[in-house]
Formats: sequence, structure tokens, C-alpha cells
Amino acid sequence: MTPLDSSSSSSSAGELSMEDNNSNGHRHTAATKKRSHAASTFSDKEAEQHKNSGHEGDAEVWGNFTDSFRQVQSVLDRNRVLIQQVNENHQSKIHENMVKNVALIQEINGNISKVVALYSDLSTNFSSAFHQRNDEKNDDVEGGDMQA
Repeated sequence: MTPLDSSSSSSSAGELSMEDNNSNGHRHTAATKKRSHAASTFSDKEAEQHKNSGHEGDAEVWGNFTDSFRQVQSVLDRNRVLIQQVNENHQSKIHENMVKNVALIQEINGNISKVVALYSDLSTNFSSAFHQRNDEKNDDVEGGDMQA
């Protein structure tokens, strides 16, 4: 899912256009955007269906999941750009570019930690939402038994 915003996504239009000029990067980027858009659209439709079915809490949960996946995708997209830059710097064999790779690789490592944290939060939120939904269903069943 394509992220709309992320604190770690600081890639500029210049970096993205540089990526698009690379034919392999362009094909990969186009395919990624297509997959991301399809997944994002699916989640948005799911959220709308739940909202219309009277489960406003479910729509909020789906919205939170969608936002989390978008943040993850943003960080992964940024890492893809960084990895391409590291590869280009390495292939150039210019000392200055090799020195730049240190900072780029550190940013990649930091971004990986962000993805791990985002997925951990996502897992926790999913589990909480599932248990809350399950508890609500159990409360409804127990409440119905008492009235019968």
C-alpha cells in the first residue's frame, strides 16, 4: 500500500525522477505502484463496506491498518531509492561516493528498524482489535441469553 506520509520518507522528486530514468528501476517502480494502488484501493473499499454495515469501529480499525501499511510502504520505497544510490556509488568506485555510502547504509538500517516497529505496532493493534471485536460479540451473545 502506498504511504501518503511518513516521517522517514524524505526522498525528493529529484531522487524519484532519477529512479524513473533507470529502465529497470522504472519497471520495478511502475509494478510496485500498481500493486500498492490495488492493495490500497482494496483496503479503502473494505473500510467503506464496514462503515456502511454499521460497524464504525471496524472502519476506524481498517483505516488505521491502511495508514500503517502506507507508512511501511513509504519506508520501503525510501530504502529502495537508498539501495539504488548505494549501488551506483559502489559501482563508481569513487572514494567520495564510497564515503557517502556509510550514511546511506546507516539510514537504510534505521529504516529497517522503523519497519520492524511499524509491523510490531500493526500486529499489536490487529490483535487488540480482534480481541475487542470478539469480546463485543461475546457480550452481545451473553446479553441476549439473559433476555430469553
